[in-house]
Amino acid sequence: MKKYLIVVDMQKDFIDGSLGTAEACGIVDDAAAYIREFDGRIFATLDTHYPDYLNTAEGRKLPVEHCIKGTDGWALNEKIRDALEAKGYTPVIKNTFGSVDLPKLIRDDAQGEKFSIELIGLCTDICVVSNALLLKANFPEAPISVKESCCAGVTPQAHQSAINTMKSCQIDII
Repeated sequence: MKKYLIVVDMQKDFIDGSLGTAEACGIVDDAAAYIREFDGRIFATLDTHYPDYLNTAEGRKLPVEHCIKGTDGWALNEKIRDALEAKGYTPVIKNTFGSVDLPKLIRDDAQGEKFSIELIGLCTDICVVSNALLLKANFPEAPISVKESCCAGVTPQAHQSAINTMKSCQIDII
């Protein structure tokens, strides 16, 4: 069985930048270790916005510039980047919460073989849950799990709400 790890938006702006939190900083070492130990194919999503971000639908509801392509905040956290580069990974640019490209990338790579998907990253209550639900909708028979200790939400309460939502949607929480 093939195994996939999706590392969601472990970028500087979500960790210690414009939208960073203590909880996000707190998962970096565990997430980097999990990446280094993972035995399978790894995809890493990159939340990607452009200079006109504040004029977008998302920017009007969350008026905090973040992950502007090419800026320091758009880059992966150094520890995460080093772990990903040591293992090998495929970056996936995404302009919205969930990557519509991930299901195709996984489907193409699996070539009909059975597979499982694990997710880690940020933010549990926005991009992790969005990607987990997109993947579950595309692959209802595939085992899909989220490593809770390698995720952080906007707040601890929002993190827990997202965990509960994913459990309700038959995504395993490990």
